[in-house]
Amino acid sequence: MRINNVTVIGCGTMGNQIAMQAALCGYQVKNYDLNRDMIQKAEKFACDWFASRVLKGKMAQETAAEAQSRLVFTDCLENAGVGADLVIEAVPDILEIKKQVLGSIDRYTPEHTIYASNSSYIVSSLFADAVQRPDKVVNFHFFNPALVMQLVEIVKGPHASGETIDTVMEFAVSIKKTPVLVKKEIYGFVVNRIFSAVTKEACYLLDQDIASAEDIDLAVRKGLNHPLGPLELLDMTGIDLEYHVLMERYKMTGDPADKPSAAIVEHFAKGEYGRKTGKGFYRYGASKEDS
Repeated sequence: MRINNVTVIGCGTMGNQIAMQAALCGYQVKNYDLNRDMIQKAEKFACDWFASRVLKGKMAQETAAEAQSRLVFTDCLENAGVGADLVIEAVPDILEIKKQVLGSIDRYTPEHTIYASNSSYIVSSLFADAVQRPDKVVNFHFFNPALVMQLVEIVKGPHASGETIDTVMEFAVSIKKTPVLVKKEIYGFVVNRIFSAVTKEACYLLDQDIASAEDIDLAVRKGLNHPLGPLELLDMTGIDLEYHVLMERYKMTGDPADKPSAAIVEHFAKGEYGRKTGKGFYRYGASKEDS
């Protein structure tokens, strides 16, 4: 099938940037959120981003204007669903929220609509039954920041049809992303399973006071040639996101080993989420200091 109209559910950082990327690549896009404040922030970010690209000479004024004309923000779920060929949900990685959101918009979408979840960890077979056509549900995982990062993970659940997978793979290429196909469902997919293993060990070393956050990151950067250390990366992606992901996993498994580390719990409880709050494992401002 051909994708023309895209709806992105969620006007947070990921949802907003996914919507902008699709609009840049020629698609008619609706970015939905029930929170008007989130919509206003998303609209402002989009306007400022396009203006900045034009000012820096990285984008023609005409290109920016055309992309913005294809991007519509709405707080009406019915308007968001009507005519959508592809719905991309970018809501928090909490199973019940995903089920509720997909079940709600499914009342308004055409029969051919594909549902793609931007979940970082949760496999789509756990929420595919929220819609009437589970064969059209797939994981479609972008990386932050979605306007910059090239990789997307497409995960084929046992319920997803070959046509659904092929269509989403083609769409990914059309929005200038590099898709990798995960042939079987597994919690965390490829990248985040590897990332989680590294960050879990880094947090263990920190909890046991074996090395400082700064030295753990330095060792990984210089010894493994990673561009960022694992704790620096957690600060960038958000300690709050990691906390919620791990707690959701713990709820699913009941295994204490899946709980977030003491360091993550402490920073989360203090509202220290990383770069977005100015402090996490490090402080951010005029200079970065070990916290």
